[in-house]
Amino acid sequence: MTNHHHLHAPLRSAPQSSSQSFTAKLLLLLTLLPLSLAALAFILQWRGGIPDPTTRWSPPGSHHLFPGMESSPLSSAAVRSSSSDCVNLGRSASSSFPYYQNWKFDSGSNLRPKILITTSTSAGLDQILPWMFYHKVIGVSTFYLFVEGKAASPEVSKVLESIPGVKVIYRTKELEEQQARSRIWNETWLSSFFYKPCNYELFVKQSLNMEMAIVMARDAGMDWIIHLDTDELLHPAGAKEYSLKQLLQDVPGNVDMVIFPNYESSVEQDDIKEPFTEVSMFKRNYDHVPKDTYFGMYKESTRGNPNYFLTYGNGKSAARIQEHLRPNGAHRWHNYMKTPNEIKLEEAAVLHYTYARFSDLTSRRDRCGCKPTKEDVKRCFMLEFDRAAFIIASTATEEEMLKWYHEHIVWDDKDIKIKLLRKGILTRIYAPMAIIQGLRESGVFSSVIASAPTTLSKEKFLATIDSSNSSRATASVSHPSRKIGISRENKATARKTLDVEVAEFQEFAVPPLAPPVIDFNELTIEV
Repeated sequence: MTNHHHLHAPLRSAPQSSSQSFTAKLLLLLTLLPLSLAALAFILQWRGGIPDPTTRWSPPGSHHLFPGMESSPLSSAAVRSSSSDCVNLGRSASSSFPYYQNWKFDSGSNLRPKILITTSTSAGLDQILPWMFYHKVIGVSTFYLFVEGKAASPEVSKVLESIPGVKVIYRTKELEEQQARSRIWNETWLSSFFYKPCNYELFVKQSLNMEMAIVMARDAGMDWIIHLDTDELLHPAGAKEYSLKQLLQDVPGNVDMVIFPNYESSVEQDDIKEPFTEVSMFKRNYDHVPKDTYFGMYKESTRGNPNYFLTYGNGKSAARIQEHLRPNGAHRWHNYMKTPNEIKLEEAAVLHYTYARFSDLTSRRDRCGCKPTKEDVKRCFMLEFDRAAFIIASTATEEEMLKWYHEHIVWDDKDIKIKLLRKGILTRIYAPMAIIQGLRESGVFSSVIASAPTTLSKEKFLATIDSSNSSRATASVSHPSRKIGISRENKATARKTLDVEVAEFQEFAVPPLAPPVIDFNELTIEV
């Protein structure tokens, strides 16, 4: 029995040995397989067989590097620049924003729709460049800049003219003479704004510039035109992606005009230098707030100011380029031959950074030569808050101005802020802040400044001088909007009666309008 037991013992151990051998081979295979694949991938990558995924973000002809992966001589040169206007536009030491290496943003793209923004500005590069490149990021291809003052100076205009897709139009004597022959002067829709100073003159000037922009936009094959100030950013919320191009592409073909309700910046401190990257809180438009909430929280929202918003509340608009299009003031467009079919967006908005810096009080004062009296400011400003701000800036001391600024503009009360945020009156918006900060950290602004030509041509230089001189004269003396070459005696006779078919579609220009107001004395609602 013992011998029989030893005879069969090896037969019972054989399966165990076979199992161990299989396990060892399997482990060896699992070890060699990933090593072999890694070696193959390395060889193919080294020989160029597999493209680096990061190169998909780089434009043709580039070095396939994200901004910030190596130092840029252009950025270094710009940072060394002594221009005070560009101090805050240089490269940051923090991490870069990898998607905008090619700051030129090819304006010759055939992608539709083609969107144009036109503006009338006297701002410097510290405001224009972040404003412009933010809108390039969200899909705007072309900009028409009607420049005066600082914007028309050689050091600023040479940079603006070097940017693809940007057309700079100087306010020269030739331009004023050309605009003096505009049909607008012979029509009635804008006539109530003629020959008045300050904001009224600016409103007429913007309308004349918009009229010229329409003609140029049509010749350039643009699809949409938007008039925007350089303290306003479009916020294309509600689109499939954060893109103005996508937003307008989804608009039905029978729509002529799209209205963007405006949100107003609500600053939380008095030392803001760069509103686009320091302000994240906004007061939502009346159209985007439930009516019971709007009127129920009206007193807390206004804080003793004349209106719900400090300035205008009727938004801005985009118009489809078509025949007979005309401006209808700075906020709207119209058509000589029909009433435009318009829609108002339910989520997208234009963000208005108004009085976001304490210095905005004095800068607005310095642009107008009106007397700081309640009667005279009515000639110069359309909105109540602008009138009150002008009087304070003209009569108060620095300390008094700062106290007034906190009482009427800065949101110091944390409890009120939280309450209004919960109710939906106030909201936080971070996308523009993140995009502009990313552009700055990527060296976009410093690159465009450094790559601009060192000098202007003789013709362009003379145009900038002419424009600057014209702007200084306008700032020192409050001139009414004028029609060059026509005497005041002839103004009435110069206006001709419109054809009946055109007059049928006439509509008065839409000025900056305040939101609906509650009269607490009479307990009635004015809409």
